[in-house]
Amino acid sequence: MTDGRKSSGETRAGDVLQRMRLDIISCVLKPGAKLRFESLKDMYAVSFSTLREALSRLVAEGLVVAEGQRGFIVAPLSLADLLDLTDVRVLVERGALRLAIEKGDDRWEAEIIGTYHRMDRLQGRLGHEYYLSEDWSKVHGEFHYALVSACGSPNLLEIRQKLFERAHRYRRMSSQFRPKWREKDVEHRTIMEAVLARDPKRASDLIERHIRETTENVVEHAGHLFSGGLPRSGTDVAAE
Repeated sequence: MTDGRKSSGETRAGDVLQRMRLDIISCVLKPGAKLRFESLKDMYAVSFSTLREALSRLVAEGLVVAEGQRGFIVAPLSLADLLDLTDVRVLVERGALRLAIEKGDDRWEAEIIGTYHRMDRLQGRLGHEYYLSEDWSKVHGEFHYALVSACGSPNLLEIRQKLFERAHRYRRMSSQFRPKWREKDVEHRTIMEAVLARDPKRASDLIERHIRETTENVVEHAGHLFSGGLPRSGTDVAAE
């Protein structure tokens, strides 16, 4: 019975962690917002101990900042962080993609084609504002993961996934101000074709351009939110 309770508690903590992570990444919990325990307890319907455990995990992931005795805030966004994050993502994605092309088999290729097909079909059904859909964001992430999934390094994949999720916070904010989304379906298809052709140089160059152009769009359309390094500071999670 003890083991059952422990398993149930761990499942509950993991569920809350996932929900909070998604709310931070999608900017439901705004950058710089104070994370007050009473508000969070009501929002997620969990105990203080479960919240503290989840917040500690999110601190380790760089999505939450601990402010000593003052509590926790959602990690702020800044241009300096975005540019640094972009450079690191380029290094990791290029390396993982090269390894995946070297080691990938037929099943890996089929998974890439399958996720691209799902993403393309969903985009067609959603229309011009597909980029605002969480469903599209999910399958978009699955496509990019599929590209590197055969790299053979669980640690590299874990690091890469955390960087991808951090970058989603910037992409999400940019999408709220961007007048027109660029032709990502063409970019994704071109990247896929280079990967399936087993051309590591072209595939790596394309994925780097894809990442850097996304960053340029964020700076162009949402850069005004990052003045002083804090798009919104001192806001309270209860205000949303």
